[in-house]
Amino acid sequence: MIVLVLNAGSSSLKFQLVRTDLLRIANHQDEKLARGTIERIGGEAVFTLRGRGDAVSRGSAPMRDLRAAVEYIVTWLASEESGRVIGAVGEIEAVGHRVVHGGERFQRSVRIDGEVLRGMEDMIELAPLHNPHNIKGVAAARAVLGADLPNVAVFDTAFHHTLPEKAYLYAVPYQLYRRHKVRRYGFHGTSHRYVAYRWRELTVVAREATRIITLHLGNGCSACAIDQGNSVDTSMGFTPLEGLVMGTRSGDLDPAVVEFLEAKEGLSATAVDNLLNKQSGLLGISGLTNDMRDLLAEAHENNDRRARLAIDIFCYRARKYIGSYLAALGGADAIIFAGGIGENAPEVRAQICRGLAWAGIEIDEAANTRMVGGVEGRITTDSSRLAVWVIPTDEELLIARDTFRVVTGVEGRY
Repeated sequence: MIVLVLNAGSSSLKFQLVRTDLLRIANHQDEKLARGTIERIGGEAVFTLRGRGDAVSRGSAPMRDLRAAVEYIVTWLASEESGRVIGAVGEIEAVGHRVVHGGERFQRSVRIDGEVLRGMEDMIELAPLHNPHNIKGVAAARAVLGADLPNVAVFDTAFHHTLPEKAYLYAVPYQLYRRHKVRRYGFHGTSHRYVAYRWRELTVVAREATRIITLHLGNGCSACAIDQGNSVDTSMGFTPLEGLVMGTRSGDLDPAVVEFLEAKEGLSATAVDNLLNKQSGLLGISGLTNDMRDLLAEAHENNDRRARLAIDIFCYRARKYIGSYLAALGGADAIIFAGGIGENAPEVRAQICRGLAWAGIEIDEAANTRMVGGVEGRITTDSSRLAVWVIPTDEELLIARDTFRVVTGVEGRY
């Protein structure tokens, strides 16, 4: 089955075209036929599209909305410019959509119909910055590819529906949960689920025997405790703001700071929310950038104190979460790094693990240095009691696989 995977944002659209089926999934041989990103949708959009072989298209074109962007992608896929990834639009058999919030209602990936769309709309108040654009992505795909083509929603929150009450409830009046569903939902679930699945493949460990901690570290960051293959705790909460230090998000914070800043800085609640989500984290501490690569360069080349401070706080917070999840799980068999920083910053991985010798971690420096640029493998010594791995995440691949399973009715837990 050829699946078009879409991740729609406010003014951007990421896509992959993936060929998958049961045999390809079993052998980890799914074909990634094309991928790309379109940004600044709504005006003169900028795109980078990668097709067959070395075919790469970069440029700009006017695209007024997501529908125009999807139409551009589909036309390009069947063109000479892409290396004719597909012969005709009709070869696309289904569309898989990344949807940020499924609330308590959507606990697995589902085929999108009118009822599902209404449910996604009901979640807008929980994810006002994401779900509306995800819904527009569905409308765009239907408009371009036809209403009869199967569309599947894959929810970031779905993997975390197995959290127990003691992990997902906040210690606020219980009626706030009953009335407004104020609770921990967790995000990055598709990434954590893929990484856990891939680790089981590599180590030949049964799902029911899986007890690991996964760290998705990128511009957005989250940790997840996984027991018997299920998410039992995660760092992001009611929104993606809670938890680890991130590129521009503060992570864990005393809630009283919000009212304090409103009074002292004369800010509105909306302005404080913007400050905590878009001006904090690595950017806020360093005053320079939210890009870990640039911060590492500044720390090494210019001995910039605040760049080093941002890195130290980032690593310290991650190490604290690892320690708390080791306690919650009663130990673990592996810690797994994923995401842009987790996959490509050996120095950050080493600093996070430094001080965890009590847990039996012994980093193999040579192996750690090698694990960059999409390389997967173990970065601890053979004598290390607790293994540490680097496994590049692949959310789009998992969305394609989920789409295939939902459309064909093939069951599978992975």
